[in-house]
Amino acid sequence: MPVGEGWQLLTIRGIPLRIHPSWFVILLLATLAFQQQYALSLGTQLAPAALWAVALVTSLALFVSVLLHELGHSLVALRQGVKVRSITLFLLGGVASVERECPTARGALLVAAAGPAVSLVLGISLLASSHAASHVAPVLGQMVERLGALNMVLGLFNLLPGLPLDGGLIVKALVWQFSGSQRRGVEVANACGRFLSLLAVGLGTVLLLRGGSIGGAWLILLGWFGLGAARNQKQMLVVQQALKDLKVKDVAQRRFRVVEADTTLRELSRRRLGTAPPIGEAGADTAPVERDGNGPPDWLLVCDRGRWQGVIDDGPLQALPVQCWDREKVGDHLQPLSSLPAISESAPLWQAALQLDDGNHQRLLVLSPAGLPCGTVERPELGDAVLKKLGLRLPANLLTVARRENGYPLGMALGQVARGMVSSGDVSPHTDSVSR
Repeated sequence: MPVGEGWQLLTIRGIPLRIHPSWFVILLLATLAFQQQYALSLGTQLAPAALWAVALVTSLALFVSVLLHELGHSLVALRQGVKVRSITLFLLGGVASVERECPTARGALLVAAAGPAVSLVLGISLLASSHAASHVAPVLGQMVERLGALNMVLGLFNLLPGLPLDGGLIVKALVWQFSGSQRRGVEVANACGRFLSLLAVGLGTVLLLRGGSIGGAWLILLGWFGLGAARNQKQMLVVQQALKDLKVKDVAQRRFRVVEADTTLRELSRRRLGTAPPIGEAGADTAPVERDGNGPPDWLLVCDRGRWQGVIDDGPLQALPVQCWDREKVGDHLQPLSSLPAISESAPLWQAALQLDDGNHQRLLVLSPAGLPCGTVERPELGDAVLKKLGLRLPANLLTVARRENGYPLGMALGQVARGMVSSGDVSPHTDSVSR
């Protein structure tokens, strides 16, 4: 189950709050740790059952603090016009999932800084009130003091300057602001994050060798998580670069067939069923239209003596009685080629991904510089080309599944990536292309 999924508990300001199953693991570990601390500090002042209860309450209060941290990010993101999909509590804390990045460096900086600011303010407030709380009850004073200290640690730890921590996002926003390049900001912050992750793995290993099992193991876990995030971010940069570098003509296929305008509807019906014999007319394509169930059927484009006339679908076959099929011609029931979503062969792939997703199209017609049909492009071709840029070659069966479902291989969300590139200013949405 991905971190962005889980069981939804409630909604805060329209933001779903979710609990990932791994959260129960860290809740248990935190409760055990607090119980041991309270047992040492309070001794026999509380019964064993009361110690466990106080430890559980402290753990839950700690995760309320984590939730407030993520809400800080989320509410500022909403003020910047960025939709927040969800907040999920999981093994390593919490994560807010947003629809897209902030379009400006200043907005990204405010969103990144909001979470640590909440934690630090909360930590200072709790520490300042711990003395008063101890006069109410010693155990309450200790609880408030521990929560204050942990919030300070949470805030300061997240300010470390490396992705995926908030400090890394702050570094990215600052480099973006001063260099004018969001990509440069990501590269710098990602390099810092990788260095910190390697440092955490190294320190954790030293602690393990010296007997600090819990602290060392936790550092190694955080380090591996950071290395994974750095690797994912690097792959995202490669994906974005591939979407900019590759052109539609580099991946275009031909998912259309050509028929002559004087073809009868009877012949059209046979070709739809894949039983038509070769027509033998110039410009006519004799292969059956269906593709063995792999994706939507090919389009049928219509020519008349070498001139493109339009496109035809199954509408006439459904609307007219069978008795009329022999005398009715394809040319009498055309739709214009402009009714098909189209894109220029020279357009970058990110435009194709954006157009496929925004228009919810299954396929785009690729046009030559002269404005004539020269191919088609679908999601499987886009995903396969980008994966090859990543050095991955898909097995034939996975590509077949993607074609059958008319989706991106391995669940790639290239449309979302393209929208992020546009919103961040990495690419201009006004680049010349064909869009219908």
